[in-house]
Amino acid sequence: MSALESMMPPVKHASVNGVEIAYYEAGPREGVPIVLCHGFPELAFSWRHQIKAFGDAGRWVIAPDQRGYGLSSKPGGVADYDLEHLTGDLVGLLDHLGVEKAIFVGHDWGGIVVWQMPLMHPGRVAGVIGLNTPFLPRAPADPIAIMRNRFGPDMYIVWFQNPDEPEAVLGADTAKTMRFFMRKPAGPAAGAGLSSEGGGGSTFAFRDMLRGWDGQTGPEQLLTPDELDVFADAFREGGFFGPVSWYRNFTRNWERSESLPTRIDGLPCLMITAELDAVLSPAMAEPMPAFIGDLETHMVRGSGHWTQQEKPEEVNRLMLDWLDRRFPK
Repeated sequence: MSALESMMPPVKHASVNGVEIAYYEAGPREGVPIVLCHGFPELAFSWRHQIKAFGDAGRWVIAPDQRGYGLSSKPGGVADYDLEHLTGDLVGLLDHLGVEKAIFVGHDWGGIVVWQMPLMHPGRVAGVIGLNTPFLPRAPADPIAIMRNRFGPDMYIVWFQNPDEPEAVLGADTAKTMRFFMRKPAGPAAGAGLSSEGGGGSTFAFRDMLRGWDGQTGPEQLLTPDELDVFADAFREGGFFGPVSWYRNFTRNWERSESLPTRIDGLPCLMITAELDAVLSPAMAEPMPAFIGDLETHMVRGSGHWTQQEKPEEVNRLMLDWLDRRFPK
């Protein structure tokens, strides 16, 4: 039995928003459901510890493989992965389940999606939890141009704008790629992550770092071999076009968001930062109180980027405590 089969509920499928979404569900179908949205390069499997804990606590929890990932559909156009489609999939999943509103939880790219939900679909959101990924106000200019100027052409999000090469590099050896990403933090995180002002060379140049890595040295592996196999197998089968295409919509999303609200009010929100996340640093969340009327913030000490997998007990404790206070059963 694979780790996916032994650590996750049985997979279910929903036809929503023009695609098939695979999802995993636990807990009683009552109360306000909690929808867990993964990031890059992740899967619904990234939430395995939360799915079990929430279900055991009597909470209705749902974790989809989002479009382009895992067992869900992988459309062939770049624009199929913009925020209108990604948030629309979550609305469609609620419709499939016969649910009016949910609490949306997002990590990494999933965090970008869930913070957009109350701006794009306010009637479908009961609350938002951001894990590592803060709410970010609309950029003053094209975010890709900003990142290229600050970090250089080899910074991974800028590099991802190129056709074909990112998929080829990441997909050349998916087991190595997953071992490269899914590691514990190397040490204290410096600076303000992706919000850093700076220049003087590329930063976060994952292409060169991955190519130069021997597959063994460096920070300690986070996952067991069986857990790593779940990720490696999924990306070997499904490829990286869909996941990378989420990033290729930064400019499109920015262009199409000009008329959206700029604040989140009247909605309970929780932000959980990770002390040692070098990409999404706690400093990036500091401006959030100016944009969110009802916000509670906590930091998970000693965690790098993969917080729900690195420190699951602490993440579960913080989320369940907040849920019990803001959404009592």
